[in-house]
Amino acid sequence: MTSFRRRLHGLPALALLIAAAGCSSSDDNPSAAVPTPDAKVTKLCRNLDKVLPRKVDGLERNDPEPRSALRAGWGSPAIILRCGVARPQELNDPEADGVEVNGVGWLLQKRDDGSFRFTTTLRLAYVEVSLPRERTGDGLAPLTDLAEPVKKAIPGIAG
Repeated sequence: MTSFRRRLHGLPALALLIAAAGCSSSDDNPSAAVPTPDAKVTKLCRNLDKVLPRKVDGLERNDPEPRSALRAGWGSPAIILRCGVARPQELNDPEADGVEVNGVGWLLQKRDDGSFRFTTTLRLAYVEVSLPRERTGDGLAPLTDLAEPVKKAIPGIAG
């Protein structure tokens, strides 16, 4: 696994992410609303759904209801993936935290409830992964299982 944490223009230590993951407050399940992207992004998301792993971080796939190719889940409380989400406003902040895992860049957002939200960067569709507080102990492990499918199904933006 290749991973590192950085400001979108800096290089702080990944250890801060792992340390921060241990301190949290209350928990609620992450929002799992089905995104509503345009037809081009929907097609990319359907392609991603076809190559998503059966297990993420050792957890069996457990998609939220109603089923959708734009949303997937693993375990309970679930790690939730949503494809075709809107571009996060935080990507405009050069001081925003980011990580790279096996060639996929992710915006990192720690939420008030102790959970984390990661959103892909520099891809033709935005993919969001929400880790509930109970699933943050393994750091970036869930993203390692998702990096290859994301690279395969969602092309990068040519720079």
